[in-house]
Amino acid sequence: MELARVEGHVVATAKSNRLEGYKLLLVQLLEPDLSETNKYFVALDTVGAGEGEVVIIVRGSSARQSEKLSNVPTDTSIVAIVDSLEMHGKILFKKHHKEQKSGAK
Repeated sequence: MELARVEGHVVATAKSNRLEGYKLLLVQLLEPDLSETNKYFVALDTVGAGEGEVVIIVRGSSARQSEKLSNVPTDTSIVAIVDSLEMHGKILFKKHHKEQKSGAK
């Protein structure tokens, strides 16, 4: 598993039937301290991620490990949206939820 940030959307009207219904996102790999690597991948979104979110991706055969994806032609899948990241006792990232921004609890 690797950390990445969603940088944008990929639109492909002509694609394999097995990709129908899945959102394709452009992600950039991140270092553990969340610094950018300038390494980009197109990833199949399985969790409803949005632009700017920090996510966890899996690549290779791991990208097809769920029963739902076993026949989908992908080698990079987004499997989680990161809420927070802590390293060596220091919080490096904490997601700001929309409810928090608007003042709702």
